[in-house]
Parts: sequence; structure tokens; C-alpha cells
Amino acid sequence: MNLILKAENVSYSVIQKNEEKFILKNISFDLERNSVLGISGESGSGKTTLAKILAGILKPSLGKISYFFLREHKKLSPVQILFQNTGEIINPLRNVKEILNEALFIGNKNNGSVTNLDTILNAVKFPKQLLERKGYELSGGEQQRVALARILAVKPELLILDEPFSSQDYESQENFLNLFLDLKKSFNITMICIAHNLRLLRKLSDEVIIMYNGKIVEKNIPTELFENPKHQYTKFLLKAEKYDLKFEEFEKREL
Repeated sequence: MNLILKAENVSYSVIQKNEEKFILKNISFDLERNSVLGISGESGSGKTTLAKILAGILKPSLGKISYFFLREHKKLSPVQILFQNTGEIINPLRNVKEILNEALFIGNKNNGSVTNLDTILNAVKFPKQLLERKGYELSGGEQQRVALARILAVKPELLILDEPFSSQDYESQENFLNLFLDLKKSFNITMICIAHNLRLLRKLSDEVIIMYNGKIVEKNIPTELFENPKHQYTKFLLKAEKYDLKFEEFEKREL
């Protein structure tokens, strides 16, 4: 296997009312280079906490994460996150050209190779005629593309997508799905995609993890996981996706 990341028994806890509460419990998995790992589960299952730990924003309370990067990274992290709230991470008063040129300068300086503005714009399919617009003048989808372009400019080896399809219509979701698939090929980038949308994870992921209550309850390739789920909670999510749940099944989802 050609691994980029290995998580071993990773746990994360916080102290609430003088008691230790575990957000993540004994998370273990391998991630192969140039693959896409999908992560799904209901809100509060620990998905975003796991993403922040993988990106180095949080430190695990227990366990170990090993990285196997191909090149030396000086000041910039080789792991970058595209957060869900892109409108809050794009400066509303700066124009797009300034934002991206700054990221390109930093990325080219720190990683040795040179990437130009046209390459980044073409990669995320962002129109050149919008380069002079300020952040607040962009639509939500345009802001997301700028945020993604800024990340690609600093040349990460691992890209974490935090709910990239939320609050989008069907056409926009499909457009971003195809964009991520193209980026995987053209940039040789490894991705982790956190999403509630199982339909899109089927198409995007090489492997899918289902999380519940801070634990991994199932992990498999998409065809096996979605067509022959083993865990009761995975079956619950698939039925919920089809609006095929009875009230008593929803009440008994805690297993």
C-alpha cells in the first residue's frame, strides 16, 4: 500500500461539568495516496472534529496519526481544509485576483515549483471576468471556488472537504462533484470528503466510513457498503436517504 496517512486508536475528549466526554473513540483507518475517502454520519457523530485533528487544528487526546508526505513542506501545512462556511473565510473587501495572487506567491515560494493564476482558475472553473470582484460580490458557489483555488495554490498533498455540497441545488452539486473528480486526476491530490449526501459519496469516494456516536461503525468500498451494508446504523442512513423510515425506526437509531 502507498499510504499518505494512518490513524491509530485516535480519541478526543473534552471536560464538561467536571466529567470527561469523548467526542471520538478509538478511530483507526488507513488512507491511500491519490484516493478519496468519504465520511458520513449524522450531525454530532464526530466527523468535523476528526477532520480538524487530521489537519492539525486539534490534538488527539489519545492515539496516533502518522503522515507519509512526498515532499518537504516548510511553513505551509500539507493538509488543507475547505470549510463549509466559505463566505466567512473569503475576505469580503478584497478582490479575487489579490486573494489568489497572494496564495500563489506563498505556495510558489514555499514549495519550489511554480503554478500560475491561469492554471488555478482553469482547475476550479472560475471565470476570469470575475477576478476584479470583491468577496461580497460573489455568489456562494463562486466563493467556494475561490476558496478552493486559494487552497490549491499552496499545493497541499491532502485536501479535506467539509460538507462541500451543503445548501446547493442538484445541478451545483453535480458540478462540484465533477470538479473534485477532475482535481483528483490533474493535481494528484488525496481527498477526504465529509458529507451527509450518500448519493454523491457513492460517486466520489474510493472508500467510505460511516461514523456514529464518535466511532467508526462501518468502512468499505462504496459498492459493498451501499449495496450490502453490515451495520444497523448504515442501514438506517440508507433508508433515511430514500425517505423509507418508520417513526419507530427513527426512535431506535441509537444502537
